[in-house]
Amino acid sequence: MAKSKVGEKAFTFAARATILYASAKRKWQFVVADQFFRSATSIGANIREASAAVSRKDFANKMAIASKEARESLY
Repeated sequence: MAKSKVGEKAFTFAARATILYASAKRKWQFVVADQFFRSATSIGANIREASAAVSRKDFANKMAIASKEARESLY
């Protein structure tokens, strides 16, 4: 399967989010950092899951979940 641009961008974002998370935990130990880390890494996981969708509707639903996780991370 060919790599998708959106999948590559999600992976890069997750890698950067991991670095930010580690820094935030060391300095402030905010609970918010934990939630950010979960939502940021979930984006790529949902995109990957969408690539194995059984129908167009299933694909759209999984991509919508990835979009929601991205919005949560932005918040």
